[in-house]
Amino acid sequence: MSSTSKSNMPLPFDQLVQAIRKRRSVYGYISGLRLDRAAPAEAWSSLPYRPVFVGDTETGVLHGGVVTAMLDETCGMAVQLALDTTRAIATLDLRIDYQKPATPGLDIKAHSICYRVTRSIAFVRATAYQDSENDPVATATACFMIGANRTNMLKDSPTDHHAPPTLDVPDDPAGPFANSPFARCLGIRIGDDGTLVMPFSPKIIGNPILPAIHGGMTGAFLETTAIVGVTRDRGVSALPKPIGLTINYLRSGRALDSYANVTIVKQGRRVVAFEAKAWQEDPAKPIASAFGHFMLRQAPGVDEE
Repeated sequence: MSSTSKSNMPLPFDQLVQAIRKRRSVYGYISGLRLDRAAPAEAWSSLPYRPVFVGDTETGVLHGGVVTAMLDETCGMAVQLALDTTRAIATLDLRIDYQKPATPGLDIKAHSICYRVTRSIAFVRATAYQDSENDPVATATACFMIGANRTNMLKDSPTDHHAPPTLDVPDDPAGPFANSPFARCLGIRIGDDGTLVMPFSPKIIGNPILPAIHGGMTGAFLETTAIVGVTRDRGVSALPKPIGLTINYLRSGRALDSYANVTIVKQGRRVVAFEAKAWQEDPAKPIASAFGHFMLRQAPGVDEE
């Protein structure tokens, strides 16, 4: 029997749960995300509140990318618990619907269910909440590819062993992200041509074996790009409120800097539709794209177009 087939053999469920708890993404580990409870094809997780997760210091509300990353990883846990093996998985697409802003200072919880598995695709749905699952902060649906690559995150070890990075927040009181600790944590900056840049760093790694950027970090980058672009296009300082975001993952984000821009698809009085694209070396070969809607802040009494 080959080493590859041995690594894909089913694990006893208790061993699988322990492997998922111990061997996760780099970002998932340093963010404090915990697998609290597990059942076949089902995962419950929690993320402790941290000031670094804030997206707007004026309101204290968490950055939408924090919720996106949590749901992405929790959905991946449910897929692993459905497979009972250590085959590699990768997010194909992830749709997030934001139900309400997370209450500042409170932990976030998530519950994900992998409700169908085919030979190569797994389908998942998830809910992020604080007090009750019946009162969600956000909901998600996702598709994952099974056997996406030859890595085995639950057994293989990275070739380079370093101390875990930290989610530090550089001071930049005069910068464009002065009020967004999470954007500063990711090192996002605006280039001279208006394109946004997210430099590669160990803290945004998802798969440490490849290594590859965490899909949730790419989603956070695309959402930040959309917020900057929409705010700039509107010529206002009030940040738009996310309604929904669908991310399509097209290529693995490698250990390289990433770039992104946004196009306004339709703009009404209350809602704006956008499309964002992220790439690394070649804009013609994007690693991910996102389509979504923002609610615009405006004066009372103005109807939607």
